[in-house]
Amino acid sequence: MGRAFEFRKARKMKRWSAMAKTFTRIGKDIVMAVKEGGPNPETNSRLRAVVQNAKAANMPKENVERAIKKASDKDTANYKEVLFEGYAPHGIAILIETATDNNNRTVANIRSYFNKCNGTLGTQGSVEFMFDHTCNFRIPTEGQNVEELELDMIDFGVEEIFADEDGILMYAPFESYGAIQKELENRNIEILSSGFDRIPQVTKKLTPEQIADVEKLLEKIEEDDDVQNVYHTMEEED
Repeated sequence: MGRAFEFRKARKMKRWSAMAKTFTRIGKDIVMAVKEGGPNPETNSRLRAVVQNAKAANMPKENVERAIKKASDKDTANYKEVLFEGYAPHGIAILIETATDNNNRTVANIRSYFNKCNGTLGTQGSVEFMFDHTCNFRIPTEGQNVEELELDMIDFGVEEIFADEDGILMYAPFESYGAIQKELENRNIEILSSGFDRIPQVTKKLTPEQIADVEKLLEKIEEDDDVQNVYHTMEEED
């Protein structure tokens, strides 16, 4: 198995956020998708993907419909996607994806977390190059042969494919997202969920005491309402 498989396993075991945080994240994704391409999932591929993810996260259908309706209101503030980069203690690189309607607030909050936990907020491009920006798709296992599917999907950018208890996972470079989504839909293959990850190219092993230092910072960041995803180069514990 490749890096995507190991990354997926580690994050699934350790860092999936609480359900309330997941719903908040999806709600922001809905707003950004509707503002960008309209409220109809049939004609808005980004919104269609977010609705699939909402279903996979067991977000109630009425919540999704309410979020789409609210996002269609001109008075509803849009969210801007902003990336933050920095270092935790012990040389661990951290990459933070946020969706914010007040960038000044978000910058101040993120900077305070780094300062309080002996970290350093970096400049743009300081750690992003240490992570591979990837897209992923999850489809049902039924009726699929993983080896045959892998051969078919290589032409559309898929680099790694594997099956687990949740279905078949496919990973590809970020820019391959649209081509893969279109091909799966053309084949009438149900997309259970899809999204993006930033997989560290190299990870660093720490002592239990050092891990605790880094976890302190990660927890503060992840609790912030503006934060969508957090990635780091610390080797995850088994």
